[in-house]
Amino acid sequence: MNDTFQNTAAKRPLVSLRDAAPWLVATGFLLVMPFIFTANSTITIMNQMAITIIFALAYNMLLGQGGMLSFGHAVYMGVGGFMCMHILNMVEDYSLPLPLPLLPIFGGLFGMGLATIVGAFSTRKAGTVFAMISLGVGELIAACSIIIVAFFGGEEGIPGDRTYGLPFFGNEFLHPIDVYYLIVFWLILSALLMYLFSRTPVGRMANAVRDNPERAEFLGYSARKVRFISFTASGFFAGVAGGLFAINYEILTEENLSLILSGQILLITFLGGVGFFFGPIIGAIVFTLLQTVLSLETELWQLYVGALFVATVMYFPGGLAGVLMMHYPSVKLGKVKSLVVPYLKTLVPAIIGLLGTAGFIEIMFHGRHAAVGDEQMTLFWISLNSHSALPIVVTLVLAVGGIWVARRFAPEMAEAWHRSITPNAPPPPAQPPSTRDAA
Repeated sequence: MNDTFQNTAAKRPLVSLRDAAPWLVATGFLLVMPFIFTANSTITIMNQMAITIIFALAYNMLLGQGGMLSFGHAVYMGVGGFMCMHILNMVEDYSLPLPLPLLPIFGGLFGMGLATIVGAFSTRKAGTVFAMISLGVGELIAACSIIIVAFFGGEEGIPGDRTYGLPFFGNEFLHPIDVYYLIVFWLILSALLMYLFSRTPVGRMANAVRDNPERAEFLGYSARKVRFISFTASGFFAGVAGGLFAINYEILTEENLSLILSGQILLITFLGGVGFFFGPIIGAIVFTLLQTVLSLETELWQLYVGALFVATVMYFPGGLAGVLMMHYPSVKLGKVKSLVVPYLKTLVPAIIGLLGTAGFIEIMFHGRHAAVGDEQMTLFWISLNSHSALPIVVTLVLAVGGIWVARRFAPEMAEAWHRSITPNAPPPPAQPPSTRDAA
């Protein structure tokens, strides 16, 4: 029996194709992205998206895996970025033989060093105590950015030039596409390492400490040590994201340490879903698109992002990833097709209602804040008069009508979803014949 078990274990591969397939597909997709979207502005957006993904995954190591709510995690990304910028300037001034692709390592080490110091006293407790300590440390270091000018550069920040570094196989990183592939390399490496960390005993125990720290202590594990290790590892990857930010934008300012950035990464992680590893990835992609693309179309983009965040917390606490995983049993049972009609009957009117609401808000905002005599505006690629009553009435009708129809069909959609996740669910009841059909 032992020989059979040993032979079976010897034949079992360490990494199956099923486990490696998502990583291979994602890597291939990232490699061909610049050939699909060739504009420099689009590549810059993708660079920002990749950096945000690394930072969001690092933050999820605290919140999603360890249950530690941090209000000042941007300082580890910012301090790591500032250190990388100083090293980059030293490479230029003293001709240090340091290739640019290795620079994020120093940002990660510096972020981990700061996280080690702060985590030594902040990880004693979780919950409100940890959150308030993180908020105080974040505000303290953000205030030091104005005081310690030699390191943080004051209000002007610390600039640099990545092209003055040591060429890497003849590449001087002059073009955004060169920087893109450098960031993609670190994105794949960092995401893979964070995923492997979540599969280690420490990562597993971080989930146990998050859910029930007293029981973990009873089993002989130190909840403080587990939180401390997760905190320092998160600081390392946040510093890596800071180093990539320094390479991409070639300047760091006090905004990289601010509470606003810490709040944004909290929003991104919740929006994507803290209970899933790929949740922060979805949140980072959606938020970056809203921040870059939607901000070019409207000045009220932050209002819509805030409304989306509130709706996610209230109605979809699992985030966007949770919404996707809700349909995994339907896919497994082969009942996804039964959801098409109920979803269309509910979601299409809901989208129309939301667009009508947004259109009404945009018309009212333009009518109140536009310059005197400026009555024309563009809404959904349509030119209209914001001072006319017709557009206001149309958007109100679309908003009220769309939401009313969506609410009417919402119970049918919920019932269809419940039937799709139930293995032996009975078919939907037949509609009673109408009076006309009976006649």
